[in-house]
Amino acid sequence: MVHASNSLKPALDAISEAIDKRFGQLLSVPDDPRRTLFEAMRHGCMGGGKRMRPLLVVAACDLFGVDRERALRVGLAVECIHCYSLIHDDLPAMDDDDMRRGRPTVHRAYDEATAILAGDALHALAFEVLADEATHEDPFVRVELVRELAIASGPSGMAGGQMMDLVAERQRFDLPTTTRLQQLKTGALISFCLEAGAIMGRLPPEGRTGLRGYARDLGLAFQIADDLLDAEGDSTRTGKAVRKDAEAGKATFLSLLGLDRARQQANLLIDPAISHLHSHGQEADLLRAIARFAIERDR
Repeated sequence: MVHASNSLKPALDAISEAIDKRFGQLLSVPDDPRRTLFEAMRHGCMGGGKRMRPLLVVAACDLFGVDRERALRVGLAVECIHCYSLIHDDLPAMDDDDMRRGRPTVHRAYDEATAILAGDALHALAFEVLADEATHEDPFVRVELVRELAIASGPSGMAGGQMMDLVAERQRFDLPTTTRLQQLKTGALISFCLEAGAIMGRLPPEGRTGLRGYARDLGLAFQIADDLLDAEGDSTRTGKAVRKDAEAGKATFLSLLGLDRARQQANLLIDPAISHLHSHGQEADLLRAIARFAIERDR
C-alpha cells in the first residue's frame, strides 16, 4: 500500500519551493534600518513548514482551472497569515516556545519586539498580496478574498480560537467547546483555503457546500493528528516541543477521548471529507491525497 505521505511528497516539495521563492522576492532585505525586520520575517516564514495551506489553495484552484501563478499568490497570502500566527504564538506571553521548524523561534533568534513587528508585517503583507491586481483582475474577486481571509484570521476565526486556547489553560472545556475551539483556531484558515479556490473560480456561494464540508472534516482530522503528534511525536521530527498540551492541562481531543478513540475519530473523518468531492473527477485527486496525508504525517 502506498501511503499518501509518499505520494504527496512531490507536491509538497514543489509548493515549498514555490512559496519560498516568492517569499524571497517579496522580502528582499533592504540596506537600511529595517534590515533586521526583514531578516526576522524571512526567518519566520522561509525554509521550513509543511506548506499545507498553500497546497490546499492550489488544489482547490485546480478544480476550476485557475491560473497556477494566481493560485500561488493566494497560497502565499494565507501562508503569511499562518506564519505570523506562529511567530506570535511562540512568544513568551503566549505559548513560550524556543523551537519552531527545527530552529530557534523568531523571538529567540532576534528579540520579542522584533518578533511582534515581524508577525504584524506578515499579517499586513497577506492583504497587500490579495489586493494586488496580479492576484485577480476582478476587484470584486479580490475584495471577497480579502474579506474571507480577514474573517478566517480574526475574532470569528483563528484569533478567536487562540483566545479560547488561552482560556483552556484555566477552564475545563467539554468536547463541543473543544471542537469549536479547534474549528476556529485551525479549521478557519483551512476553510479559507477551499473557499479561496471557489472564489477564484467564480463559483457562487450556493455551489460551495461540498468544499465547505471537505474543509470542516479535514480541519478536525488535521487537529486531532496534531494532538496525537504532540502526545506521541518526536521533537526531532516535528521540529518543535512536544507534550506541551498535557503539561499545560489543556482540554484536547486526546484528553477528552483518549488516544485510541481520538485516532479512530480522525480516521473516521477522512472518508466523509473525501466523499464531499464526489462531484469532481481527477482534478480533485490532490485534495483526496491531502485528506489521507492529514492523518498519516509524522510532523
